Amino acid sequence: MALPDGDDMAYGQALFPVPALDPNDPLQWPTRKKTAILVIVSVYSFLGNASLTGISVYINLYVELFAVSPTDASNLINYPNLCFGFSSLVWVPLYLKIGRRPVMLGTLVLFLAGLVAASQATTFRGLMAARCVHAFGAGVCEALPVQLVNDIFFIHERGQRIGYYTVCLCLASAAPLVAGYMLSGGHAWTLYFYVCFAFGAAVFVLAFFIVEETSYDRTAALTLEAEPPVSSPAPSSHNGIDTMATATAATAPEKNRATTADLLLSATNSMPPPPPPRKTYLQTLAVTGRIDHSVSVVGTVLRSFSYFLVPQALWVITTYGANIGLGAFAVGFTFPILIMSPPYKWSVTSAGLQAIAPTVAFLAAVPFTSLSDRLAAYLTRRNGGVREAEMRLGVLLVPMLIGPTGLLLYGLAADRQLAWPAFFVGSGLMSWSGYFYFAFTIAYAVDAHFANASEMLIAINVGKQAVSFGFGNAVLQWVVSVPHGYAVVVGGIFVGVLAANNLVVLVFLVWGKAIRRAMARSWLARLHHTTHVAGEVH
Repeated sequence: MALPDGDDMAYGQALFPVPALDPNDPLQWPTRKKTAILVIVSVYSFLGNASLTGISVYINLYVELFAVSPTDASNLINYPNLCFGFSSLVWVPLYLKIGRRPVMLGTLVLFLAGLVAASQATTFRGLMAARCVHAFGAGVCEALPVQLVNDIFFIHERGQRIGYYTVCLCLASAAPLVAGYMLSGGHAWTLYFYVCFAFGAAVFVLAFFIVEETSYDRTAALTLEAEPPVSSPAPSSHNGIDTMATATAATAPEKNRATTADLLLSATNSMPPPPPPRKTYLQTLAVTGRIDHSVSVVGTVLRSFSYFLVPQALWVITTYGANIGLGAFAVGFTFPILIMSPPYKWSVTSAGLQAIAPTVAFLAAVPFTSLSDRLAAYLTRRNGGVREAEMRLGVLLVPMLIGPTGLLLYGLAADRQLAWPAFFVGSGLMSWSGYFYFAFTIAYAVDAHFANASEMLIAINVGKQAVSFGFGNAVLQWVVSVPHGYAVVVGGIFVGVLAANNLVVLVFLVWGKAIRRAMARSWLARLHHTTHVAGEVH
């Protein structure tokens, strides 16, 4: 992808996409406004994920409270997890059709309503229903942050900004620690939902007053700016005789004045139309967004499934699915049971301490957030200014090996009942590796296929939640029913799956460009070229 020339530069490259002169173009907004929007939507993502997985430390509590099996109790996370991902089939087409702002505010209301219902639930089925409601509402934050980054930031900024959002998503792994200490403080398990509600309400207020509609048809704006101005009408004539010619019979000074006036008029008509004024603050508070009549909700959903055939999108699906399913679910479900059993015999309130390991690991990865953007910029300059999507993938070579190593350590520690720090080290290594794969595989997929990026996000969210559900749904049965289950299932099968997924980075580093070229000549490319959403192709 050759970057177009521009006056403004970053990392030695012209800015891309080229912004419109319109001050309402989100690319033209002040950095502080963009950052505020990113922070708000990232916190929303944190809350959505924290409310989904935080109750993992309550599994044994729910077994006793509702008289269900551990597998049934874990389904209070598994099935809401499906709702979390599959909600993209509704929310993404909707925010393409009616705008980002109304969908974000509406889903926050649904999220808050589900949390209130969960805090009041007295039966297993009631809690399950409430959990599915708040997960379905918050599921938009799996796609919306990436969409907003695509809307308001230039390409050289996106890897870093997606990385910041990924930090918030990953830090939700600390939620079980908070939930566990609520019990140790003598509070009921319902307090966790009250706390999530309080923070969610604060996010709603901030979103209402700060998050402006970011849907913008930049293609139409740039086309309008590039259109040649309408020529001024020719001097009027009478009976075929030019009245200006008649005026030449006048004195020379008047002739000169007329000529000067014509030149000024011609210069004025050759200037592009002035950009529209910036919206007032009150106008930005409108709950309605930009309605795009060209978007077909049904067509968007149907086309999204075609991205399961796109190698880059499929890799993001397996990456997220494997890391969430193995890290958040397999480790999250098994650790409380392991650590509360002999020889460790920790209390239920201390089981959430496992969240310390991924939290520290994710924070340790934050300093490397801009690394993929800088690497891609360096390689772009070396390549004569031509950007290739694969240029950011080199940062994954070290994490490629670290993740499977950490999971192997966790599985062997569980099988051989090693000292508890081994669990923390194994989980931390896997989380550190997972951060890079979370942040940079999706940035790569968006770089490689930025036409109809929203439809790709639908496929990614649906697919990854389905994959993670598959890993987490029966993990407790697997490790118990198989001899040396932790070594065989976690340390063997799961490590093999994660290693195979991570090694795919080598395939894209070597053949990624050839794969993209082949896809560009396919029927799928023709379909998306003729049906792309306005403003999504830069």
